[in-house]
Amino acid sequence: MNFLTLPSLASYWSTTEVETNLIVFMNLLGALLLGLIVGYERSYHGRAAGMRTYGLVCMAAAALTVISGYPGYWYGGHALAVPVSDPTRVIQGIVTGIGFLGAGVIMKDGLNISGLTTAASLWASSAIGVLVGVGFYGAAILLTLLSATCMMWVSRIEGLLPSRPAVAVVLNFRQGFEPREEVLRRVAWERGYEIALGSFSINFVDGRPEWRFVAVALGKDKGAPLTVLGAELSKFDGVERYHLSHARN
Repeated sequence: MNFLTLPSLASYWSTTEVETNLIVFMNLLGALLLGLIVGYERSYHGRAAGMRTYGLVCMAAAALTVISGYPGYWYGGHALAVPVSDPTRVIQGIVTGIGFLGAGVIMKDGLNISGLTTAASLWASSAIGVLVGVGFYGAAILLTLLSATCMMWVSRIEGLLPSRPAVAVVLNFRQGFEPREEVLRRVAWERGYEIALGSFSINFVDGRPEWRFVAVALGKDKGAPLTVLGAELSKFDGVERYHLSHARN
């Protein structure tokens, strides 16, 4: 069959093809808007993945899902054989692809891990696109609202609940100094912290011992602030350099 004839080319603009394209267009626009809503929270908080990323992920997931539902209209309806489409395999491919994208936004800096919330919300954005693609518009809207609410308000709820903030600590001792763990644990306890089990990492760099660990506050308001800890560490005998940061994950 010659696909370059006028009747063959015109079939791409037949009534049924145009109607199918309009359905796809509406799904894409809806998925884009829902993705932008979820991405706004990330953009507002200055994250690398913002509205554009979420909009594209959600829209692309919807596009791949919705076209799998109309195999009879592929290639202007001139497929040599009607493709056997399995939307579940398309969804599996989407989830796999988003896994690679999510891995790219997760960053590890010493004892801190960031980007987990962004990766999880990207995955949720792709699920929203899939729901739009299969026609579950109410569920897609609900998932959008739940995802946005979770990212905006759950952190505030966490702030009201009892918690134990953690601090990532890196201590560089002067050459020849021999630090003692029991002394370090006692000093931490006196300032409202305990050293987390299994968090110790000891290095020996240029003849100087370097200790890395996570100190967990004994209570929400019991741990000394970082500014106080930093001022005291600068006066400790044997400490040459130090680095303090809130342990994020």
